[in-house]
Amino acid sequence: MQQTLTAKMQIVPQPSDRQLLLDAMKAYSAACLFVSAYVHDHAMPLSQIRIHDAVYRTCRSTYALPSQMAASVTRTVIAAYKSVRTNQKRHRERFGKKKRHADIMPEFRAPQLSLVWNRDYSLVWNDDKTEKLFSVGTLKGRIKCSFHADAMEWAFADGAKFGTAKLVFKHDKFFLHVPVTIEVPDAPDASGYTRVVGVDRGIRFLAATYDGRKTTFHSGAQVKQKRAHYKQLRRQLQMRGTSSARHRIRTIGQRENRWMNDVNHCISKALVCSNPEGTLFVLEDLAGIRGATERVRVKDRYTQVSWTYYDLEQKLAYKAKNYGSSLLSVDPAYTSQTCPICGHVDKKSRKHETHIFKCTACGYTSNDDRIGAMNLQRMGIEYLLKAQVSGE
Repeated sequence: MQQTLTAKMQIVPQPSDRQLLLDAMKAYSAACLFVSAYVHDHAMPLSQIRIHDAVYRTCRSTYALPSQMAASVTRTVIAAYKSVRTNQKRHRERFGKKKRHADIMPEFRAPQLSLVWNRDYSLVWNDDKTEKLFSVGTLKGRIKCSFHADAMEWAFADGAKFGTAKLVFKHDKFFLHVPVTIEVPDAPDASGYTRVVGVDRGIRFLAATYDGRKTTFHSGAQVKQKRAHYKQLRRQLQMRGTSSARHRIRTIGQRENRWMNDVNHCISKALVCSNPEGTLFVLEDLAGIRGATERVRVKDRYTQVSWTYYDLEQKLAYKAKNYGSSLLSVDPAYTSQTCPICGHVDKKSRKHETHIFKCTACGYTSNDDRIGAMNLQRMGIEYLLKAQVSGE
């Protein structure tokens, strides 16, 4: 089975070549903005051939782009428009709006550059054959750049295939974001799983897991406290209303996202590495949770509705696939109200204030997050048993 991951590697051009990369990125972004405006003003359908025929010569002559880069501009703009239209469709479905609004024209403000493997960039040896370098295309030919690929050894393994990369300039450094397709172990069939782990996601505990023998909790206290700090800081800056305050809001938003992204990476890696190959992770299907604002108190909406449940699920999914494990999403109904011992369902069994579950039928008592993980683990076992019976 194959999986595509993005390897982010810093490339280090020679001082004399830095401006060549910057010029190529600026020209590419300017060409993308021109094509985006052309598509918007002419209401063109997102046809690769039609848009290419209309703008290719201008991209070549006006922005001095090589042929492959000029062709890539069209693909970049079409992808941006498709993303905009998908987001508009989801917005209409979420809020029930039937009217179709005009397309928002994607803007390409930050310098960027798309590079096609073996055409715009490739791996080559240095002159004395001791080190591999990235050969990157610019407006004035190719340049050779050394690179840092710490913890990215998997990207250069036998059988790995590079795709169309994106060159990014950030913090006065150049980064190459390379999609790499690698071979990963096949997921086992229903009878081949070695362990079933229920994973209950929440705010008090980012993840509570149960594997049939032990329960593990990943505390969310630090995350909740830090997000509350950022929320209060944003509120103060919004009240100030200056341009520097707005810039500061964007900065801390990016910082918070990077920090939360790292937290989810650490938790998902810990879950995968602490369980053997062939583990089935069972999670609640929380699709649509952001549309549940009407059922959440106003003061709690930021904390509960904007929590990064989906991001953690996505990271756990691809990491599990790398280890020959897989993910199962199940209906979340009554997972926190069902007794895992006797199966009795009662809303009154769970005490939200004390985070205690006490079954009103048999009296079984435990932490309410642990109860959710236990029920998810049971549902995963039932799923595998049904799959074995049906021969899937």
